[in-house]
Formats: sequence, structure tokens, C-alpha cells
Amino acid sequence: MNRLINKIGVIGAGIMGIGIVQIAIQSNHQVYLYDAQQDAAKKAYDKLNTTLSKLVEKNQISQTNLEQSLANLHIVENIQELHVCDLVIEAIIEKLDIKQSLMKQLEAIVRPECILASNTSSLSITEIAAQCQRPDRVVGYHFFNPVPLMKVVEVIQGLHTNGQIIDQLSELACTMGHRPVRTKDTPGFIINHAGRAYGTEALKILSENVASVAEIDLILKKSLGFKMGPFELLDLTGLDVSHPVMLSIYSQYYQEPRYRPNVLTQQMLIGKKLGRKTGEGFYKYIDQAKQAIAIIPKYSANRHDLKTVWLSTEFDDDHEVLATYLTQKGIQINLNAQPNNEDLILIANYGDDATHSALRLGVNPEQVVCIDMLGNFEQCRTLMPSLLTQTKMIEAALDLFSQPNVEVIVIEESLGFVSQRILAMVVNLACDMAEQQIATVEDINAAVKLGLSYPFGPIEWGDVIGKEKILRVLERISSISHDPRYRPSPWLQRRCKLNLSLNYQR
Repeated sequence: MNRLINKIGVIGAGIMGIGIVQIAIQSNHQVYLYDAQQDAAKKAYDKLNTTLSKLVEKNQISQTNLEQSLANLHIVENIQELHVCDLVIEAIIEKLDIKQSLMKQLEAIVRPECILASNTSSLSITEIAAQCQRPDRVVGYHFFNPVPLMKVVEVIQGLHTNGQIIDQLSELACTMGHRPVRTKDTPGFIINHAGRAYGTEALKILSENVASVAEIDLILKKSLGFKMGPFELLDLTGLDVSHPVMLSIYSQYYQEPRYRPNVLTQQMLIGKKLGRKTGEGFYKYIDQAKQAIAIIPKYSANRHDLKTVWLSTEFDDDHEVLATYLTQKGIQINLNAQPNNEDLILIANYGDDATHSALRLGVNPEQVVCIDMLGNFEQCRTLMPSLLTQTKMIEAALDLFSQPNVEVIVIEESLGFVSQRILAMVVNLACDMAEQQIATVEDINAAVKLGLSYPFGPIEWGDVIGKEKILRVLERISSISHDPRYRPSPWLQRRCKLNLSLNYQR
């Protein structure tokens, strides 16, 4: 098995197949492209010529590079011609029986040492190889679209896959300019698995009427630095793609609560509100351009006669930021053990809602406004009143924290705000993946940053934001809601208790 990979067969001339071909020919590999549909491979050649020509125009490659790359591409009309290949990658329809049949067919064509790889995004490599005489040479090689730009590939080891093949394909990925991440053959592998926390929890928050679609997206982009809000992302991917993935992973993990889908996406799928491709999803689209949803303020900013704030924080860094800010605003902080009747009671809480915070501290819920300090305070401030909070207190808090170029959003009561819930679930799920040894911590972090464009890897993010804060959010939500989806991962708990980095591995 440990031989040089030079000749690569690619089956499937769709977008994914063409992308794989492009990075392979540009890295000077001989590529043999086959598609069962007549003339599909030839059309792919023309598309690649156009793509590479545009790169020449942009001075990203030379004309010589273009000619050399195209010379590396061989269009084959008969699948039997793939017998010369050292590696064959299938990028065909995502149906198990068809992929199984193809692998059996390839076994009779290629040499015994040829590696058979599947670009599947969701199917089990072990199942794909189940009908092969040599399942040890079947492997997952999952690229992401668009392949030339998404510089990551999951190298998936099935139950029988020879470990040397994992090493070979990892080396090959590097020669093609991609970061290989090694993963076990588990539902969703790394990236689709880790990505369940973001959209799924956002849907849960929306279903609880905590905030609107636009507010949730805005909070997560401004507060945590996500490039796209969860609903923008769902619209981009399309619910015809995203919803089945949610169902598949939930089902494959035997209804594990962490992956529980939401009824809303099923309804939207039935109603064909799929996102950009249908012109309407969570947002409306005109000529593929998202139409903004106006955020209508629930309250007006008005300081009234507020002069003092009674401040409660759980972490020293939050107290320092808020105390400094309030002082700069000319607000006196009441340092007494209990607030006065005229004070705004400002609570920087983690995991609980305003009601439970008020009860925990033994203060009047009519004066309480909570503030989320988990994210970027300079860009976004999320406020949460209790059901009984006086309007004048809400308006005073809104006025107090309003500044030019800073988003201030008042949400309904929620266990853990918006940012806290989302980030805690992202970190916790990744910790759970590390606990299961689905992949190394390094590969989980790298895969998610490259594949999902998160600002940090999900496990390292816990360290950056504060692992104790993450654990507290999960513990409180779990204890109040009794929903097992929020139970903290043992990986997270142990490292918090021992004051170790979440990245720590023995």
C-alpha cells in the first residue's frame, strides 16, 4: 500500500469532482476524469480551462501553469481506463447503494494496491466498503466546496481501513495545498458534526422567542465574531441540504439530545422556504441578494433620573470592565450589600435568566437588568430584563449602554442569553468529540476553523473565552431546564476542575 500516488482517478464531473480535479492537476498529478453521463467529463475540461484562464487574468498563475495543469488532465470515456490509477476518488451522488456498487465495480478494474476513496459527506465509510473484498483499501477523503478555496480535507478511517492509507492521503493533501484532518468513521465526521451546535441551538433560541432571526444573527456576528449568522448560513446552504443532515446525525446517534433538530426547519422544508435558491428562507432574496430585516426596538433609551447602579458580577474581569464603564458614564456604584429601591440592579450573569438571577441574589426582579459579558463588549451588548422589570429600568439600561457603532439589543428572558448558549454548545460538543477520540484536539480545532470559518477552533475557544464561564453556563442551563442536551462534557469538567487547558491531552 505504501507506494507513491501519482495517477489519480476522479469519478464524477460535478462541482465537487471538478474542484478535486483542479487542485490535483495544479499540483502536477496525472488525473483521469470519468463521468457516466455522456460528455460531462469533456464539459468539465472546458469549465476548468475557463477557471484557470481567469486565474491567469488575475495573475494568480502563469499561462505556462495553465497549460501544464491541463496537460495533466485526461478525459476517459470508459471506466475501465482507470486501471492505471494509484488512487480513485468517487464524487458521485450521495446514495449508499450506488456508492457500494461503484466500489465493487472498481475492485474488478484497478490494481490490488490502488486506493479507493469516497468523497462522501455523511455516509459511513465502513458501510460503503462493506461489500468489497478488500475493505482495507477503502477510505473517506472528504473535500469541501469550493474545493480550491476550502483548504481542508477530512481523511476518514473506516473500521477496516489500512492505517498506511491514512498517512498516504494525508501527505497527498499537503502536496495539493490542503490541511488534512484525520477522523474516525463517525456520523458527520469532524466538520459536519461540530457544526451541529451552531444552527441547532440558534433554532432552539428562536423557537423560544428569545430574539428575532435578525437579532440572533447580529448578536452572534458582532459579539462572537462569526462571519455569518446561523440563519444566514442555513439560507446559504439551503434547508433541503441542512435539514436532512440534522435528521441524519440525530438518527445515527440514536436520538442523542445534543443533536435534536427543530420542527421549524421541517415546516420550512415542506413549504419550500429553502433559502437563497428559492428566494425565501429565514430572509427574503431578490437576485440572490439578502433583504435586510429591520430590527424594531422594543424600548426607547432614556436615562430618566438614574444615578446609581447596584452591580453584581461573577468574574473579576467582568467587574473591572463594567465598573470602569459606569464610572466613565458618571454613574455611582452602590457598594452596599443590598441595593436601594431606586438602583438599577445590573447583573452580569452566566447560564441563568433574569428571574433566576434575581432569586439567586435575593434582589427585587422589578429593578433587574442582566447583561451578557461573554462576547465582545465593545461591539455588542445584550440586555435581558425579567418579566417584572420596570420599563424605566430597561430604558435606563438601554441608554446607559448605547454608544455610536455599538449594537445594543434587548432580548426576552433566556437561560444563558444568545451568545452564551451558542458558544457553550459549540465548545461542549467539540469537547465531547475529543472525549470520544473522533479526532485529535489539534485536528478538531483546525478542521472547524478552516471548514466553518470560526474565529477560533471550538476547543481552543473555550480557553480564550474562559473555560470556567463555559462550564457555568452549561451547569446552570442544565440544572434549571433539566434538558440533557446541555449536560457538560466530562472532558470539559475535568479540565476545569484541574485548571488545565481544554487542549490538554495526556
